[in-house]
Amino acid sequence: MIDSVANDDYSEELIAPCGMNCRICLGYFGYTTSGKKRKMKCIGCKPRDKSCAFLKKYCKKLQKNEVNYCYECSDFPCGQLQKLDKGYRERYAMSMIENLEYIRDNGMDDFLKQQEKKYRCPDCGGVICVHNEICYSCGNSDKY
Repeated sequence: MIDSVANDDYSEELIAPCGMNCRICLGYFGYTTSGKKRKMKCIGCKPRDKSCAFLKKYCKKLQKNEVNYCYECSDFPCGQLQKLDKGYRERYAMSMIENLEYIRDNGMDDFLKQQEKKYRCPDCGGVICVHNEICYSCGNSDKY
């Protein structure tokens, strides 16, 4: 086992305003992109009150807590979100905009169930990281 993650639950608290599921993020697992263990694990954008650190510094509505999720904004999807989304689609085959549209159209509960199914390790039932496709519960790094 590589690392045991204390909270295996998918929760609304771990869905960032930009649509990132922090539960499947490398930082949440406590690793860097180079594979080194971080001194401290990230606890997610919302719990740390960063409100999507990549977008908040550009968005007055997020800064003023006028919206909880980017899809609630009349500018959705804004240029900053489109830029972030493009990078994630190209590198990790994941779209934050699609995540937000799914939440808007189907509700948070359905989204969380879909994410849990999509990122479940077939070997141990742990969570597969979106950034490197590693299950940090059993260490399996097969491409899923």
